[in-house]
Amino acid sequence: MAESESTVDNGVNVEALLGARAALTDAPEAAKFKWRATCEWKNGTHSNSTVEGYFGLGEEHKHRTTFSFDADHPETFASEDNGATPVEYVLVGLASCLTAGVAAIAQHRNIQLRSVTATIEGGMDLQGILGIDSDVRNGFDGIKVSYKIDADASDDDIKALVAQSQKRSAVYDIVTNPTNVTVEVN
Repeated sequence: MAESESTVDNGVNVEALLGARAALTDAPEAAKFKWRATCEWKNGTHSNSTVEGYFGLGEEHKHRTTFSFDADHPETFASEDNGATPVEYVLVGLASCLTAGVAAIAQHRNIQLRSVTATIEGGMDLQGILGIDSDVRNGFDGIKVSYKIDADASDDDIKALVAQSQKRSAVYDIVTNPTNVTVEVN
């Protein structure tokens, strides 16, 4: 009887990622990217941001389409609730980046995923934002990401996938380490 070999397909082209890694190791200047978004105020606390292009590999690039994101505050803040709040976008970015990493690492490690769900929440005391208590931080006081992963792997292998994703996630790094931010008016 012939042995059947199963092929893992999580939709990630690991060979291309490894090829990019090798190429950028030899050309570190090409690895320097600039990501951009443009935000336009609409009314009240409602704004619309677009993402169209970025710089990388030594040149400008455009996405296949312009991505549009409405942001607002909920009605409980006396706003119109025309979009997710900016802090919810941060949570979406973090969960999306970590989850993409799980898929890529699983593909590289020959682990077939059946389902991956991340639930993420961040706690926040609004007394800081509202100027009630200047000792209260404006941002999250903590973020918790919980995964449910169904895969052809042991619990230890799944935990290792998540840990490696955390180690390589750009958004995890942005959220957990200080980033210099310059704000100017032109």
